[in-house]
Amino acid sequence: MQPVILDCVCILETLSVPHDHSGRSGHYFPHLLVAPSILVLLLIAIFPLIYLILVSFQGITMTDNDTSFIGFANYLHLLEDRRMWEAVLHTLIFLIIALPLELILGLFMAQLFLDQLPGRQVFIALLVLPVVISPIVAGATWSLMFDDRFGPINQILGWISGQEVHLLWTIKPELVYPAILMAEIWQWTPFMFLLLLAALANVDKSQQEAAAIDGAGYWRIFFSIILPAIWPVMIIALMIRALDLFRLFDIVWALTKGGPGTMTETLSIFTYNQGFKQFETSYTAAVALVIIILLTAALLWTLQRVKLSR
Repeated sequence: MQPVILDCVCILETLSVPHDHSGRSGHYFPHLLVAPSILVLLLIAIFPLIYLILVSFQGITMTDNDTSFIGFANYLHLLEDRRMWEAVLHTLIFLIIALPLELILGLFMAQLFLDQLPGRQVFIALLVLPVVISPIVAGATWSLMFDDRFGPINQILGWISGQEVHLLWTIKPELVYPAILMAEIWQWTPFMFLLLLAALANVDKSQQEAAAIDGAGYWRIFFSIILPAIWPVMIIALMIRALDLFRLFDIVWALTKGGPGTMTETLSIFTYNQGFKQFETSYTAAVALVIIILLTAALLWTLQRVKLSR
């Protein structure tokens, strides 16, 4: 066994040593080692994108497998598609409401658990449980909780009000948004909590103590010392959650499937319906490509702003 190992070592040393005086062979050897991995990554990432672009300029549907070039017809249809823009509006509503609430609640919880409270580790572990649950399972669970006849939410509201409560949370237009937002905020606020707790734990306490000695109040210390220290982590957390909310699908699908009608249809649900129910393949590819471009531009702009603010 030992001679075989020595032979393998000798072969590797021979390959890594330049074969000529210019050293070109040794220079390219590391690149040859990583070339297969890079090729696989390119095939996984680049090929689907190129294929998506090609399909978006074709007219493939369930009844017509037309692979000829039709120009920008799908993109012109996208600009005139009122249902698609309504889906964008619904998605932005969820993002604008849920994101600040998750940040504020997560920051409040992180500040609360920053001190060494009794049973702190147990409570943190319990608070993190919603994050590890699959979103579709969480949505199905909340759907059962919102049930009019057997759901505990209506029963609790009935106990508080002293009379029977029959609220159709996932059917009535005025209740579907609060129902979805409750489920979404419940599941993802612990994510914000964990990141912000880690950031707050690394804030220099000596600066806070010095500011307190100089007479600074809590809010002055928070906005002048704590917030600038945790700002980079906060921006990353906001970006991750904003991207997640922009492609919101699971919880909405489990609760309302985009209803009533198309009132809660998000951009992801709209794309799913177009691609896998109506089989508008080329149009769906155009919508997906526009989403990719918009998200990439928003992400690059945000990263550039963060870089300039440092």
